[in-house]
Amino acid sequence: MPMPLRRRDECPACSADLHVCRLCEFYDTSVAKSCREPVAEEVTDKERANFCDYFRGQSGIDAAGGAGEAEGARAQLEAMFGIDSKASDQSSAGDAESLMERKRAKAEEARKQLDALFGDVDKPK
Repeated sequence: MPMPLRRRDECPACSADLHVCRLCEFYDTSVAKSCREPVAEEVTDKERANFCDYFRGQSGIDAAGGAGEAEGARAQLEAMFGIDSKASDQSSAGDAESLMERKRAKAEEARKQLDALFGDVDKPK
């Protein structure tokens, strides 16, 4: 992107605003107003385009504000719950139905194990 960024410049890949506090060199959540620039006016929404004249874009940051981090977290969650995202991305409608059947069978098995462990709480005593 050409520098300096204009207020309405957007990421060509995701259309996110680029002239935002979170992508500024002065953005720092550990200081007052989350800005290390002492004379800059406070901007309340740090993720929307603004008119700050002190804006200097950080190098090496994506416009999504950490999309790589989010993908990593999603992958960890999928691994924790046994979801294979690559397989589910490539599945067709027929595979979706069989996937739902497998999930229902797993849920029923888990329910049986819980009932065996704690007793059947649905049946009146």
